[in-house]
Amino acid sequence: MRKLTDKQQKFLDVLFDEAGGSVVEAKRLAGYSDNNSTSEIVKSLKEEILEITQLFMARNAPRAAMSLVDGMVEPTQLGLREKIIASKDLLDRVGLVKTEKLQVEAHNGLMILPPKDDTDKE
Repeated sequence: MRKLTDKQQKFLDVLFDEAGGSVVEAKRLAGYSDNNSTSEIVKSLKEEILEITQLFMARNAPRAAMSLVDGMVEPTQLGLREKIIASKDLLDRVGLVKTEKLQVEAHNGLMILPPKDDTDKE
């Protein structure tokens, strides 16, 4: 990882904590002046922001899994549908996707072969 300034590191440290995900608030908490462009700060820290965002999502994956299970246990809770959709989306983004299986059965099956090539006659 590249060397960051103290302000850049502070920006990243507070972004998903005290700043609640707000880049404007993280800029203020990190000690940047109002003259510093928020867009330029974000642009300079793009890779690091993406990395900590992935970590934040992974850190919340257990909560999403718990929500799915809670929905099975208590299916009458208010807002359950939205909670399930959000939980599934978060789990998809961290790589825990639903497994799709395709089972193929053939009774008295037929095998289709590719057409013969003229070079096969020789």
